[in-house]
Amino acid sequence: MNLMQGFSQLSKMESHSISPENPAGSRGGGAKAVPSLSEGAARELGKGWKVQPCHSIEVGQTHTLADFKGEGVIRQIWLTLSGNWRMHVIRFYWDGETKPSVEVPLGDFFCSGWNKYSPLVSIPVCVNPGSAFNCYWEMPFRKGFRITVENSSLERSTIFYQINFEVGRIPENSCYFHAQFRRSNPLPYKEVHTVLDNVKGKGHYAGTYMAWGVNNNGWWGEGEIKFYMDGDAEYPTICGTGTEDYFCGSYNFENKEKREYERFTTPHAGLHQIIKPDGLYVSQQRFGLYRWHICDPVHFKEDLKVTIQALGWRSGGRFLPLQDDISSVAFWYQDTIFTDLPALPSKDKLEVI
Repeated sequence: MNLMQGFSQLSKMESHSISPENPAGSRGGGAKAVPSLSEGAARELGKGWKVQPCHSIEVGQTHTLADFKGEGVIRQIWLTLSGNWRMHVIRFYWDGETKPSVEVPLGDFFCSGWNKYSPLVSIPVCVNPGSAFNCYWEMPFRKGFRITVENSSLERSTIFYQINFEVGRIPENSCYFHAQFRRSNPLPYKEVHTVLDNVKGKGHYAGTYMAWGVNNNGWWGEGEIKFYMDGDAEYPTICGTGTEDYFCGSYNFENKEKREYERFTTPHAGLHQIIKPDGLYVSQQRFGLYRWHICDPVHFKEDLKVTIQALGWRSGGRFLPLQDDISSVAFWYQDTIFTDLPALPSKDKLEVI
């Protein structure tokens, strides 16, 4: 796949950008905020000199990052947030819908569910130094889009952001972008963690992020991922061979020489976050993993369900069904706007310590 193919060709699309400095994303609409004469860093420089680069979000409040009417596609989102990432929820609404098609804790949406900075370099998501979140998911819209962030934490937060998009006609077969969050904490004994369910329509599965907290000693990744599609009932069409295999690693993600987990981050998959016990209050191992189906999308024509097992080892060479803390985000595209997302857990059940 040549990502630069066709890049030199002229396009009929128009470039726009929404930020605190141009909240409407309009032509010639940037840098118009008027500085206060008594305070603010630009008070002596005047209009046009970085007057409004960010917004504050009060406790319990929802801030609208963007509300745009028109046809086009979002190309890139950059943002950074001063507050607790897990306790802020980002939502995307397509074409005037009142219910979101994306409803995910902000940190998890950017593969940072443990509320701890870890660099990540991949094609659709990058987490860069200074806790800068970037996503490059292609997000088409036909009538417009709205993006909000809700502050469910106990402290006021500050958010900087920029949403870069193109306005113009999009191909008729363009699908809508969706993301769904789920958490099992702990996963009930002998049950599987559901990553995605109740999806109806045509589309393709685009990727998985998981924040996996281990509650047992020993290896935790023998469980298989399963894709049930287009009428599959008891048995799936696609069945993986192990957790580390699905995330494109092998043999426990182990560096055999150092006898420890080895962090890796690649364009399509990675184990980018490893949180180790510190001998005091950080008592559990926690992992951040991602797997993007950009080169191998999982196509469905009627319906889709995705689950993953949590398996370790017990005596006698037997599998041990684990009761771990598993959070996941499923990313997918479909031909219709899906808004039947499961209710998010309560604030206390969302929180990570």
